[in-house]
Amino acid sequence: MKARVTVMLKDGVLDPQGEAIRHALGALGFDGVGGVRQGKVIELDLADGTGEAEVRAMCERLLANTVIESYRVELA
Repeated sequence: MKARVTVMLKDGVLDPQGEAIRHALGALGFDGVGGVRQGKVIELDLADGTGEAEVRAMCERLLANTVIESYRVELA
Protein backbone atom coordinates (compact mmCIF):
# COMPACT_ATOMS: atom_id res chain seq x y z
CA MET A 1 0.00 0.00 0.00
CA LYS A 2 1.14 3.56 -0.62
CA ALA A 3 0.51 6.77 1.26
CA ARG A 4 1.10 10.30 0.08
CA VAL A 5 1.55 12.97 2.73
CA THR A 6 1.36 16.62 1.67
CA VAL A 7 2.88 19.05 4.18
CA MET A 8 2.30 22.81 3.91
CA LEU A 9 2.97 25.78 6.14
CA LYS A 10 -0.16 26.92 7.96
CA ASP A 11 -1.89 30.12 6.87
CA GLY A 12 -0.28 33.12 8.47
CA VAL A 13 3.18 31.52 8.74
CA LEU A 14 5.82 33.38 6.74
CA ASP A 15 6.93 31.34 3.69
CA PRO A 16 10.28 32.76 2.50
CA GLN A 17 10.77 29.99 -0.08
CA GLY A 18 7.33 30.65 -1.53
CA GLU A 19 8.09 34.37 -1.68
CA ALA A 20 11.42 33.69 -3.44
CA ILE A 21 9.60 31.54 -6.01
CA ARG A 22 6.97 34.26 -6.56
CA HIS A 23 9.70 36.86 -7.02
CA ALA A 24 11.63 34.64 -9.47
CA LEU A 25 8.47 33.96 -11.50
CA GLY A 26 7.87 37.72 -11.74
CA ALA A 27 11.46 38.23 -12.90
CA LEU A 28 10.84 35.63 -15.62
CA GLY A 29 7.83 37.58 -16.86
CA PHE A 30 5.04 35.64 -15.11
CA ASP A 31 3.32 38.68 -13.65
CA GLY A 32 -0.02 37.01 -12.89
CA VAL A 33 1.22 35.19 -9.78
CA GLY A 34 0.05 36.94 -6.63
CA GLY A 35 1.32 34.46 -4.07
CA VAL A 36 3.12 31.14 -3.72
CA ARG A 37 3.07 28.65 -0.85
CA GLN A 38 5.81 26.02 -1.05
CA GLY A 39 5.45 22.63 0.63
CA LYS A 40 6.61 19.05 0.38
CA VAL A 41 5.18 15.69 -0.66
CA ILE A 42 6.31 12.50 1.05
CA GLU A 43 5.45 9.13 -0.50
CA LEU A 44 5.53 6.09 1.74
CA ASP A 45 5.50 2.41 0.75
CA LEU A 46 3.63 0.72 3.58
CA ALA A 47 3.13 -2.86 4.67
CA ASP A 48 -0.38 -4.21 4.21
CA GLY A 49 -2.51 -3.45 7.21
CA THR A 50 -0.86 -0.11 7.97
CA GLY A 51 -3.74 2.27 8.54
CA GLU A 52 -4.28 5.97 8.21
CA ALA A 53 -4.03 6.38 11.99
CA GLU A 54 -0.47 5.05 11.92
CA VAL A 55 0.48 7.38 9.05
CA ARG A 56 -1.01 10.31 10.98
CA ALA A 57 1.10 9.30 13.99
CA MET A 58 4.18 9.39 11.72
CA CYS A 59 3.21 12.91 10.67
CA GLU A 60 2.65 14.07 14.23
CA ARG A 61 5.97 12.66 15.46
CA LEU A 62 8.33 13.26 12.52
CA LEU A 63 7.05 14.23 9.09
CA ALA A 64 5.38 17.55 9.96
CA ASN A 65 6.10 20.28 12.49
CA THR A 66 2.50 20.62 13.59
CA VAL A 67 3.16 23.95 15.28
CA ILE A 68 3.67 25.67 11.92
CA GLU A 69 2.66 23.02 9.34
CA SER A 70 -0.50 21.21 8.37
CA TYR A 71 -0.60 17.90 6.54
CA ARG A 72 -2.95 15.82 4.39
CA VAL A 73 -2.80 12.03 4.10
CA GLU A 74 -3.93 10.12 1.00
CA LEU A 75 -3.89 6.31 0.96
CA ALA A 76 -3.80 4.36 -2.30
